[in-house]
Amino acid sequence: MLEAPKFVGLIDLNQNLSQNFYHKLGEGSNMSIESYGSLQLSNVGGSVAMSMDNSSVGSNNSHTHILDHQDLNRVHNSYSVAASVNRGRVSNGLSNDALAQALVDPRFPTIGLENYDEWTIDLRKLTMGQAFAQGAFGKLYKGTYNGEDVAIKLLERPEHDLERAHFMEQQFQQEVMMLANLKHPNIVRFIGACRKPMVWCIVTEYARGGSVRQFLMRRHNRAVPLKLAVKQALDVARGMEYVHGLNLIHRDLKSDNLLIAADKSIKIADFGVARIEVQTEGMTPETGTYRWMAPEMIQHRPYTQKVDVYSFGIVLWELITGMLPFQNMTAVQAAFAVVNKGVRPTIPIECLPVLSEIMTRCWDADPDSRPPFSQVVRMLEAAQTEIMTTVRKARFRCCVQPMTTD
Repeated sequence: MLEAPKFVGLIDLNQNLSQNFYHKLGEGSNMSIESYGSLQLSNVGGSVAMSMDNSSVGSNNSHTHILDHQDLNRVHNSYSVAASVNRGRVSNGLSNDALAQALVDPRFPTIGLENYDEWTIDLRKLTMGQAFAQGAFGKLYKGTYNGEDVAIKLLERPEHDLERAHFMEQQFQQEVMMLANLKHPNIVRFIGACRKPMVWCIVTEYARGGSVRQFLMRRHNRAVPLKLAVKQALDVARGMEYVHGLNLIHRDLKSDNLLIAADKSIKIADFGVARIEVQTEGMTPETGTYRWMAPEMIQHRPYTQKVDVYSFGIVLWELITGMLPFQNMTAVQAAFAVVNKGVRPTIPIECLPVLSEIMTRCWDADPDSRPPFSQVVRMLEAAQTEIMTTVRKARFRCCVQPMTTD
């Protein structure tokens, strides 16, 4: 989630609503959409990211109540789900999906986006496919907008909790504002949004390659091409340099939230309250991100933009090794080890010194000792030049195996 720098004690408020929203739908899906173990949606892809979860459709953990709205109980009987010039289109399989029907139902008017009305989507150009993730407050769908593949996030407005509804609407508006103003080749592209009385909708580009974590999981810890790892790390660092240049903090930088576009470039995602985050380890809301989280955030101490730099150090380690950080620990054990014992992932013996230095400096316990992303970019560019001129086709196998060549 993006934030202005240096927040004190805000993590609990935000994470109560912004985490643990979505669960995969169907055992065969393996997806990563704004959401960031990983899932795939048919041929993978997404706009934001989520971690692996064994939940199923209709999970008892879901708190979505839109099916109980009296005005929606008869929606699928009141009109066809076929194409219409007055509303969006949904696939036949969504005829009983009350959340999707609430969006396309012409009986409910579209509400403007206040200062961002130019980003209001034309529902006549929207075609919704099947949902591939759901959770307490909404669902994620693949679809098309004006002929382009997109990811569609639908959030339910809480009907009986006005305080939460007000807070969620504020966060929805903030996410729209953030996405509308973030324009960078390494930031997920915003298509548009709209509001209806009972549902909020955000549409972003669809990343066909899925998340970086998916990509690494599919490799099963096989060798990761070093040139690709550094190229992708540079994409992330350049995107984050842009974000920090706007005095914003992402606060949840991790491989689940890094999406791979068709040209293999990296898109940073997950910029709002509707974080596609699945609580996989049965603990507190923070558990999904503990492996990437800076110690000051784990301890709920005041923090700055340097929490993103710490997380980047962990992501760089992932890209180089292909492994899950602290894979032999639970997320909570990892958090304890990071805070109380100063533990960090083991850097491969054969790692290039410049990459080792970047990781070590980025995950330094002292936030002030961590380099800004502008410096990280320069260091990675130097590493890229070194690789191209000396290492060539080098690969790292994993932390305990030596570097190999093609």
